Amino acid sequence: MSRLRRVLLVVVGAIVVALALIGALSITRGTPVGRVVTLSDSGPPPVTDSLFERTFELFTGTHVYPGNVVTQALNGAGTYPQLWTDLRSARNTITVQMYYSLPGKVADTLAAILKERARAHIRVLFLIDAFGSQHLSKDWLASLREAGVEVAKLRKLRWYTIHDAGDRSHVRVVVVDGRIGWTGGFGLADYWLGDGHHPDQWRESNVRFQGPAVMELQAAFAAAWAEATGELLTGSLFFPNSGFQPVGPTHAGLLYTAPTTGSTPAERFLALTLSAARKRLYVTNSYFVPDDDFRRLLERAARRGVDVRVLTTSANTDVKTTWYAGRYHYEELLGRGVRIFEYQPTMLHSKTIVVDGMWGSIGSMNFDNRSLAFNDESNLVVLDSAIGAQMDSVFFDDLRYAKEIKLDEFRRRSVWSKMLEAGATLLSRLL
Repeated sequence: MSRLRRVLLVVVGAIVVALALIGALSITRGTPVGRVVTLSDSGPPPVTDSLFERTFELFTGTHVYPGNVVTQALNGAGTYPQLWTDLRSARNTITVQMYYSLPGKVADTLAAILKERARAHIRVLFLIDAFGSQHLSKDWLASLREAGVEVAKLRKLRWYTIHDAGDRSHVRVVVVDGRIGWTGGFGLADYWLGDGHHPDQWRESNVRFQGPAVMELQAAFAAAWAEATGELLTGSLFFPNSGFQPVGPTHAGLLYTAPTTGSTPAERFLALTLSAARKRLYVTNSYFVPDDDFRRLLERAARRGVDVRVLTTSANTDVKTTWYAGRYHYEELLGRGVRIFEYQPTMLHSKTIVVDGMWGSIGSMNFDNRSLAFNDESNLVVLDSAIGAQMDSVFFDDLRYAKEIKLDEFRRRSVWSKMLEAGATLLSRLL
């Protein structure tokens, strides 16, 4: 082999190794914020300080508008009947974006309503994630198109986009006439039906809202629609002037997060929120795998006297690897004052946070690296004591169906469980 050929092979090999390393780093990147720093002796602003709302807006680009009406919608029983009624009431536009979908009663009911509204000359746009909704059949989608529904798939896997395959849109959007918005953790699958207290009836938290925050949800949809189709939606049909008018008493905004270089809006939101707690910090999350930095923020909150409680899923989870990875850190958190509860009856899929009975978040964002670093997410954030009190009430009602994890008992778990947890935590950057 000639010297030149050997040099070329070495160069090509080095390039391949470098690209492989870059790829590995890109799909395992974490979140860089480790501390929230202030020069004030009182620490970061509490949620009762107007500076908290202003800095949240600066950190995330989310405006918290006054004048909204916000209603929690729990489980399928508290979500789908009202959602179907809202969709049937559409007179101008419907925009729907879903991450996860399976064939079944929920998907068929949505399809029937969208087709009926499209035939009534309502403009209906339906956007699905190409990965999360891959189980919807071609015939099912074709029937929507035949009825006049505009259907698009987001982030199809191509050879030239494989490096971005891990970046998914986990967003949930339903907007009716630019006046009613829905987001949360729900999707199109029949295990979202029911009351959240029985097997195969997932415990879920969603939110229905009206007012200016709906315009932010519509903008989130428009950004995804533009990515999928090249069409940027604007004008009064999608953003009616009435949509910007106050209709209620609640301060709320739509936190739309997306991956970026450096710290993400999701990470900055979570760090600011955890640091703002002064009395109570209640986290409900189905995939609870906090990294080193966010564990420290939780532990610091407990150390300064905050009642920190985390409600997460139990062995009744759909992703056992994530559950084991989260449990790997239970001993550390429990030993430093964080109380942890596991929901027993069924899969808990809720993603909520409520701080000091005043600042709340309901949406799609999980407490893991995937949501914070890789996914697009949608959360309604609310600054309101009445909604905060309702969220506290829901949290404590859920605790009635949960088992508190006690440190002494947890330490006696089997060696096999400890091995599974140690193995799963090695994948925590990907979960």
